[in-house]
Amino acid sequence: MVDIALYQPDIPQNTGTLLRLGACLGVPVHIIEPAAFTWSERGLRRAGLDYLDRVPLTRHASFDHFLEWSAHRRLILLTTKASDDYLDVAYAPDDILLLGRESAGVPETVHARADLRVTISMQPGFRSLNVAMACAMVLGEALRQTRTQGLSSIAVGPVI
Repeated sequence: MVDIALYQPDIPQNTGTLLRLGACLGVPVHIIEPAAFTWSERGLRRAGLDYLDRVPLTRHASFDHFLEWSAHRRLILLTTKASDDYLDVAYAPDDILLLGRESAGVPETVHARADLRVTISMQPGFRSLNVAMACAMVLGEALRQTRTQGLSSIAVGPVI
């Protein structure tokens, strides 16, 4: 299953929305600390509704800890500083979609550790989408690809 990882998230409402997305789709979510807010913050609860207790959630003390945990998985960074469009990528079931901080993205050291960097093509003059919306778009494509792998080889009868 494709996972979502949030690098030092800034905004509790976006984090809550992404936790809700993970809960609803059964997608594991990883928080790479430190977050810029406390977990009891009201915005996190409001955006996540009553789903927060049902999300497969792992909190990592640092990026190094996260890298140790994810050592044999492909790390795909969603960034405005990429040339590969997310629609042109072949996703694998063990990929991890990495999202940067809303205010600053990720530092160059984290950027360099990503196995692949993808972007969402937009109209000229626009910087970026909301991080939760961008994640939902890329996750949707990754799940579309990985949930149907192998189905095309199943014989269902003659083609007419």
